[in-house]
Amino acid sequence: MNVCIAGIDEVGRGCLAGPVYAAAVVLPEGHGLIGLKDSKALSALQRERLVPLIEAVALDWAIGIASAEEIDAINILQATFLAMQRAVAALKTVPTLCLIDGSQQPRLPVPIRMVIGGDRTEDAIMAAAIIAKVARDAEMTRLDAQFPGYGLARHKGYGTPAHLQALVQQGASRIHRLSFAPCAVAGFGLPAASLQSSDVQSP
Repeated sequence: MNVCIAGIDEVGRGCLAGPVYAAAVVLPEGHGLIGLKDSKALSALQRERLVPLIEAVALDWAIGIASAEEIDAINILQATFLAMQRAVAALKTVPTLCLIDGSQQPRLPVPIRMVIGGDRTEDAIMAAAIIAKVARDAEMTRLDAQFPGYGLARHKGYGTPAHLQALVQQGASRIHRLSFAPCAVAGFGLPAASLQSSDVQSP
């Protein structure tokens, strides 16, 4: 039986706005990629340069997405699992094993091995995180033009002071996660009377 190991990781779980992304990547042995590391330790330019290199050598790769509406409907953890399930389902080949960063295990129709710290130690997981991060960042930049005033292109939906202030002034948009405390306080389309940085909760 041919071995097909996919690395999986998610991006955007802690954001206040936008979808959560997951990617699944199957790398060949001896892939020769240089510069893979934790996506958070790379600059945006480094990540963008790595993506076409990863895509060129990968045996397979795919992205799965869960929307802000889905996050609010089923909670962020289950939406993250949903994005992972969609990424695996989009692969052209069925993996014989999926390596997933962290300790919270989704339901997948294939064997899974959880790897704590895998985004720093497993090449396929690092590659998946980089692909998911670049794709989601591009989507948040696109959404910035559609939903101006929040600074989405700069902070990519994370709860920065500028983002919190925009929620105070503008209220939440339809791509904000109303199940997250700062967005719930702001309300859909309604400016909040007050919102403190201490209101931010990491899901």
